[in-house]
Parts: sequence; structure tokens; C-alpha cells
Amino acid sequence: MHMNPSNTSPSGTAHDASLALCILGDSDLRLFGKRLPERIAVQFARAGLAQRISADEARNHTGPVIAVRADAVLDQPLVTGLMQTPNLLLLASEGDVPVAAHVTADQLPAVQASMLGGNLPNLPGVMARKPSQLDVSFWKALRKRETPYALVVTPATAEAIAWRVFMGTYKGATDLVTKHVWPRPAFVVTQFLAARAITPNMVTSVAAVATVAAFFLFLQGQFGWGLLAAWLMTFLDTVDGKLARTTLTSSKWGDVFDHGIDLVHPPFWYIAWAVGLSAWGLGLDASLFWWLTGIILGGYVLQRVMEGISIKWLGLEIHIWRRIDTFFRQITARRNPNLILLSIGWLVGRPDWGLVAVATWTAICLLLHGLQLAQGLAAKRKAGGKLSSWMAQA
Repeated sequence: MHMNPSNTSPSGTAHDASLALCILGDSDLRLFGKRLPERIAVQFARAGLAQRISADEARNHTGPVIAVRADAVLDQPLVTGLMQTPNLLLLASEGDVPVAAHVTADQLPAVQASMLGGNLPNLPGVMARKPSQLDVSFWKALRKRETPYALVVTPATAEAIAWRVFMGTYKGATDLVTKHVWPRPAFVVTQFLAARAITPNMVTSVAAVATVAAFFLFLQGQFGWGLLAAWLMTFLDTVDGKLARTTLTSSKWGDVFDHGIDLVHPPFWYIAWAVGLSAWGLGLDASLFWWLTGIILGGYVLQRVMEGISIKWLGLEIHIWRRIDTFFRQITARRNPNLILLSIGWLVGRPDWGLVAVATWTAICLLLHGLQLAQGLAAKRKAGGKLSSWMAQA
């Protein structure tokens, strides 16, 4: 890293008493298509700190300063933590290398010298802490408890750090395919797309096309090709979210677009599968058709309703309450686990068995969700009206 105090781009004003960001030095290294200093600036801007000053301008700045070395990568909870914690010197996750600080402007030269020399400054009242020593491990938005990272990037460590950043975008409570199968291929594809400025919404649009294709293929009994389209959609559903988070380009519209598709399409797939069984000579009689689709669709809707009730009545998502609830989220009757059952049915030449398996598993999961909700309500009363996630507990 080049620690030139005058090479940062100014956007702040002198004699300003408000909090400002000062990126110390420069770096040409990139992660997911963005230069490291640009990533830092975007992260703090998205957290509400848009004012940026150079080290030279800091001499006339009367307010506090957040200083970050230009070759650093910070997990998002640390960005918020730095903004909320004055008199903090943040050390790298490994080693005692200073990577960021929330200090007064007159303390900035000492902080800059320490980052250049890799030693700890002698600043009275400023506490040096590693990420593991800060109370920022629970990331509610991603439903996970994980020690955030503060890392210094070098050409030798860039790939490993990119993987760490990528895995840091995963939700703590998700299905087993997303959690255990997709990460490595999704990482490769996300890096490829980020380097070519492909946006998350472009990926979501392709996923939407695959969603519709799977529906019509299922409807015609073309289950093999339909499953291929469906699994492509689920893979892209992982990629678009990871691309948005790693490139710092997530948006409200993208979130609505992505989650809207996720919420609406599964029932249509199941109905299309049931209709498509006729092409295999396995058509269901009217009674069985309505029983199976009714259980699947009713169970799907009721489980979603229960999840909403959990947020409203319990104050948290049911899948992050206890460890067993987080594990159950991996296998509960949602799209990806259900696609596994349908795929197995197709592979053994009995796609009707796959649909019966989905209906059966949906009914079981509905009962278990009801039990979870009842236990949560009882526990809330016993705890005096408040529940907390196991992830939020030290």
C-alpha cells in the first residue's frame, strides 16, 4: 500500500465538525470488480457516511475521523461498529496490524504512521481491538452469528480473501443445497460476472426465464429438461444475491425482484408437475390430484404465514431461534429440498412418487412448524415477553 497522505479524492469540506471518512494510501488491487479504496468508500456511504476527506484536509477538520487503510477489507458489521464506536483502533483479524480507526483529527497522523509501520500507536484513551473482541458477531440481516473479518489484502492473499468475503455473504439459516452444494461453483461464476460488470438484476432476469421455462417443461411432462431449468434457476438465485453483496450493488428493487420470484413460483411448479404426469401415463385421478396439490400448496402458504406470525408475535424469524430450528431450515419443505425429492422420483422413473414425497414432507413440516410456533409462544410468555436468537447470545 502506498501511504501518500495527499492522494485520496476529496469530497469533504474543511472546518467540518461531523464524522468523515479518510482512506489512507492507495491500492490497485480489486475484489469482485472494485478497487479496494472504492469498496471502502461505497461500504461507508451505504452505511450513511458519505463525507470523505484526504489526510491533508483532516488537518483542518474539527470533527472525528474514521481512517481506513486503502488495502483493507472490512466485513459490513465492522463498518457500522466503527461508526458507532469512538476511540477505537481496529486491528486485523490476524496479527496486530492496524487497519482502521475512529479517532479525532489530531490523532490521525499517529494512526497513519502506525498503519505505515505496522505498529500500535501510543494514543491515550484509544482502545485497540480485534474483530473478535467486539460485540458485532450477530448479523441479523443475514441470520447468522459469525466473527466479522478485517483483513489486509496482498496479491498473494487476494484469492483467499475473495473466498472469505464471498462466504461472508451467505445467510446463516438456509437450505442444504444453497449451504453445501452451490458455494464453490457460485464463487467462480460470481467472480466471472463481477469482472465483466454483469449486474445482479441481469442474473435475476435470466433466472426468471429459467423459472418460466421449467414451468412449461413440467407442464408437458418434460421433467428432465424441466429439472435442468429449475436447478439452473436455483443456482442463479444464489448467484444474484452473492453478486449483489460482493459488488456492493444490492438495491430495494433487486431485492423485491429476486424475492418476489422466489415467493411466487414454487406452487406453479408443483401444479405443472402434477399435470405433466399424464404425459408419462401416470396421470392422477381428480381426487388424488386435488389432495396432493392441496396439501402442497396449502402447506406452502401456511408455512409462510407461520413464518410471518413468528416475526410479528415472537420478534424474530423462527429459523434462528434455536440451533435445532436453524438446522431444520436446511431440510424444511421449501423449493430446493422439494426439488431433490422430485429429482429422485424422476431418476427412478416414478415422477408421481416424487410428488407424493413432496406432499408428505410438506404435511410433516407444516406440523413441525406449528409445533415450533407453539413452543416459541410458550417460551416468550415464560421469558417475560422477549425471545432472542441463539446466534445473538455470546
